[in-house]
Amino acid sequence: MQTTVQFRPDAIIIGAGLAGLTAAMEITRVGKKVLLLDQETEKNIGGQAFWSFGGLFLINSPQQRRMGIKDSLELARQDWLGTAGFDRTEDYWPRQWAEAYLKFAAGPKYKYITQLGIKFMFMVGWAERGDGSASGHGNSVPRFHVSWGTGTGVVKPFIEKAYTAQKNGLLQFKFRHRVTKLITESGAVKGVFGEILEDDNKERGAATNRNVIDMFEYHAPHVIIASGGIGANHELVRKNWPERLGKAPSTMISGVPAYVDGKMIGIAEEVGAHMINKDRMWHYTEGIHNWNPIWPNHGIRILAGPSSLWFDARGNRLPAPFLPGFDTLGTLKHIQDSGYSYSWLILTQKIIKKEFALSGSEQNPDITNKDYKLFVKRILGKKAPGPVEAFKEKGIDLIVSDTLSDLVHQMNLLSGEPLLTYEFIESQIVARDRELDNEFSKDTQINYIRSTRKYIGDRLGRVSSPHKILDSKNGPLIAVRLHVLTRKTLGGLKTNLDAQVLTINGDPIEGLYAVGEVAGFGGGGMHGYRALEGTFLGGCIFSGMKAGVHIAGKPTST
Repeated sequence: MQTTVQFRPDAIIIGAGLAGLTAAMEITRVGKKVLLLDQETEKNIGGQAFWSFGGLFLINSPQQRRMGIKDSLELARQDWLGTAGFDRTEDYWPRQWAEAYLKFAAGPKYKYITQLGIKFMFMVGWAERGDGSASGHGNSVPRFHVSWGTGTGVVKPFIEKAYTAQKNGLLQFKFRHRVTKLITESGAVKGVFGEILEDDNKERGAATNRNVIDMFEYHAPHVIIASGGIGANHELVRKNWPERLGKAPSTMISGVPAYVDGKMIGIAEEVGAHMINKDRMWHYTEGIHNWNPIWPNHGIRILAGPSSLWFDARGNRLPAPFLPGFDTLGTLKHIQDSGYSYSWLILTQKIIKKEFALSGSEQNPDITNKDYKLFVKRILGKKAPGPVEAFKEKGIDLIVSDTLSDLVHQMNLLSGEPLLTYEFIESQIVARDRELDNEFSKDTQINYIRSTRKYIGDRLGRVSSPHKILDSKNGPLIAVRLHVLTRKTLGGLKTNLDAQVLTINGDPIEGLYAVGEVAGFGGGGMHGYRALEGTFLGGCIFSGMKAGVHIAGKPTST
């Protein structure tokens, strides 16, 4: 049994992801001590954020202003509230966190991040373009700021701060330490108990063993849960799946490593923590199987521009606003209501070259490795980025053909169900292509493509010029089978604005905090029902900062 003797931490942090590292930075910067526990190996420091595309939500940033984007706190609040749809009594704290986060994103967030050395690409992305209404879901303007270095660039300074604190005797890491119980005394959390797992040499992200070799018990006046969500626990995802999104998918692929298991939620509930909004979750409809998987059932999300034609499993073209990049959960419900959990994109080489990006640091070597030459090739090259072309060649979900009839035939072979007819697919594409004969159109998707290309960021690097899908000079034709990809937990442990975990009655549990995804990124779900993208990494940073600052200002333990 391992216990703390000489090293007496002021705080124990469970989880070495972005939220936990941010909290550790704030606590150690004032000279207080942190014990940082994680069930995974040291190779996995940085958690899920390491694998991300590195997008961060900012309001009225220098990058936006240089791109001619007029943003404001008022416009962002309108978008956030229209997206969140707060409508429950238990949304009190999520609302408070949303307002606090918006002010952070419009104010000190840019300085806070850039002072750590995080830099952004000059083009601002436009994610979650919305449901077509000014007051409803979606971003009215581009706000998706990609870190130069993707997710690896975001976590790098926080990891460096942690190792510096370790060198200075202010932080100790305990990897392969899995917490199984919170230790309480007179209602206050005073420490943690758990299992030490056998070491494992697998690469970052791969599933590691769960062989228990010893037990541990550590004590501190403050315990922060920063353990992430439930995305890899498909059983729990289905258990919490809301009826409003249709029937839970029978099969899903995982956008997160196996360690994202949600087990700390139940452990916190055992000491009175109130978990709220369990039915609020964020899963993508544009998932494809990774041809070179790292973790079990590894899926990659396609970040598609707005030009691909989207069809359900029976070949019906999805209506607006269920277009690529517009309304993630609305599209998810529409697909689930079709009776099938997969769907199809049909596009051209001209579209895939300009509009397809793959989510993940490992899928964007130009940005991750800060390779300017390779990035210019992404923008100006004749082919799609290397990882996208690799999926075309090796991925099981992508089909390439010179003719539509053969493409549809191969689509039916891949699905194993003869649901698609060439004549029906062709008639819909021909009708769409005919709308391009004039500079005006009644096709919402075509009109939106023309409109969005007025934004220089989309015109240069994101949206292909309008063209006919069936014109051979734009080919070959490409079909992509899309799956539901699990990703984020939007609900979480209820917390106040100091990240203190609350009971069902709203009372703080002394000594217990929750940050990041396990807290719904703040309050138990600051996103409400939907998210605006770029707000997950930022939510980890903000909530970790809030907990760390609060503990840093407390009297030092004796």
